[in-house]
Amino acid sequence: MIQKLQQTLGKRPTDILLITIGSFGVALGFDVFLLPNKIVSGGINGLTIILHDTLNWNPSIVLFSSNIVLLVLCFLLLGKEVFSKSIYGSLAVPVFVSLLANVDIGVKEPILASIFGGIVIGTGVGIVYLGNGSTGGTSLLALIIQKFIPLRIGIILGICDGLVILCALFVFNVQTVLFALISLYLCSRMVDTVKTGPDFSKNLFIVSTQYEAIREALIKLGCGVTYIPIEGGLNLEKNKMIMTVIHDDQFMEIKETVLEIDSEAFITIHSANEVMGRGFTLNK
Repeated sequence: MIQKLQQTLGKRPTDILLITIGSFGVALGFDVFLLPNKIVSGGINGLTIILHDTLNWNPSIVLFSSNIVLLVLCFLLLGKEVFSKSIYGSLAVPVFVSLLANVDIGVKEPILASIFGGIVIGTGVGIVYLGNGSTGGTSLLALIIQKFIPLRIGIILGICDGLVILCALFVFNVQTVLFALISLYLCSRMVDTVKTGPDFSKNLFIVSTQYEAIREALIKLGCGVTYIPIEGGLNLEKNKMIMTVIHDDQFMEIKETVLEIDSEAFITIHSANEVMGRGFTLNK
């Protein structure tokens, strides 16, 4: 779908469209679910909720001011390329937060707010990433910190989010913080799902002495097959391992077919989140 949009609109307009839609989603999840229920799911958004509750500071102004400071530091420390990819999303989110400030759909149950808030915000962030953009906040802060401290981005983000949630313990009760952890987890899962696609394919590795018969059966079922030379670790026997990628709905049929040929076949199954090539994204 992204490729079709790029072919129709061009790469830059497509990126701008995706960042706009994603930023709207982030703002919607924040205004409708997290802010009214005081769910601090980490990051600058979480810090904004704490400041709004304790000092009554306007959320959109806090987000805008924080992102401006981080963007200036980004430009000075990380260069124009990172700055240019981050500026639009960093400023679009506060604008949408301001525009959606009075939207209320009546969700007052914290558990529902944490679940749907995490899903909506995670989806929005994932769409922004698809547009090669950033929503600013702790993602920019992590990049800046990494320039001086050689840690992985994921670790730095985890520390930043953890500190914000720790601050929330001094403002809200433990139950509210636990809801925030649910939201934070779902948000991260949705980001990964949107970026890599849902898990609709499986990667199978099959070890069997009947590899020729299995190969023929897989081909008849419409599967591609790759041989990988292997050597057994116990008896040092030479053999060939079959690797194939299948659609989710083919799994049971293929599994039964392989075991009918060789009931002692050794099969390992891995999720394949994104598959490209003939038979999947290209016509056979």
